[in-house]
Amino acid sequence: MSQAQELERGIAQLKLDVLPEQQRKLLDYLALLQKWNKVYNLTAIRQPEQMVSHHLLDSLAVLPYLWPGRWLDVGCGAGLPGLVLALLRPEWTFTLLDSNSKKTSFVQQAMIELELHNVRVYGARAEDWQTGEKFDGIISRAFADMREFTALTRHLLAREGRWVAMKGVSPSQELDCLPPDVRAERVIPLQVPGMDAARCLVILKVT
Repeated sequence: MSQAQELERGIAQLKLDVLPEQQRKLLDYLALLQKWNKVYNLTAIRQPEQMVSHHLLDSLAVLPYLWPGRWLDVGCGAGLPGLVLALLRPEWTFTLLDSNSKKTSFVQQAMIELELHNVRVYGARAEDWQTGEKFDGIISRAFADMREFTALTRHLLAREGRWVAMKGVSPSQELDCLPPDVRAERVIPLQVPGMDAARCLVILKVT
């Protein structure tokens, strides 16, 4: 099965509305990632047949549970999930943050080639990064445990904002270690087409 067929099938399983032009750009992003990965080691997933499920569909699976507004992707790596979400939601704004300059260089190039006008990228550590903007949602994928994730980014969260942590199995131990004034609002099990591994989404708020 081609990447295009796998993506189309996965989108149908996730029951998402994705325009043909958006699907094409998602595949363009993967092609760019594969090209840069040969030199810059941006992601451990190198097999083309795994990239659709582990990168694109894993990112797309969270989309139904997000909300409009200003989003921050912390530890964005090669732009996952931020670039994928930005492609599907051009009316939302996305800021991508990572301390690895090779990865932010790739994200910058991907933004240009995919003609994404709702994305900004910065190279910095989350705890050191200062901006006048506060975010309605702060999302992370394999960035840190949830206690550290919330602690490092609390200064960037809007008053009514939420953190969104993409996780594997339900992280009960991490939930038990949250700061006293942070609680899990929802823990959502996810079924990612083409992935056998357990996935879930944890939405956190300040109480």
